Amino acid sequence: MEIRNETNGKGISDSYKICQSSFSKFLGLMFSRKKNLLFVFEKESRASLHMLFVFFPIWAIYLNERKETLVVKKLFPFISYFRPKQKAKYIIELVEEPKINIGDKIRWKE
Repeated sequence: MEIRNETNGKGISDSYKICQSSFSKFLGLMFSRKKNLLFVFEKESRASLHMLFVFFPIWAIYLNERKETLVVKKLFPFISYFRPKQKAKYIIELVEEPKINIGDKIRWKE
């Protein structure tokens, strides 16, 4: 499974875990090793992220229902909390800095 930036044609992640259940969204990367996550929500919302018990920095990518990039934000271990101004249907958490700009269209297979 791959996540790609459809706008610039570059790969973003070769592997990732999909988080759809409430528990998997709550747990996220807490107490975890480095891995990429894709959060899928029922509808667009202003979902917040915290970095409590996450031991490495991540990049959070917020996407609307058309999978267009709304926000790209770097979060730091233990000290970061972020809530976007825009509503998002998807959030991608990446362990490496992505080549993504606001407005880029992202695609993956679920």
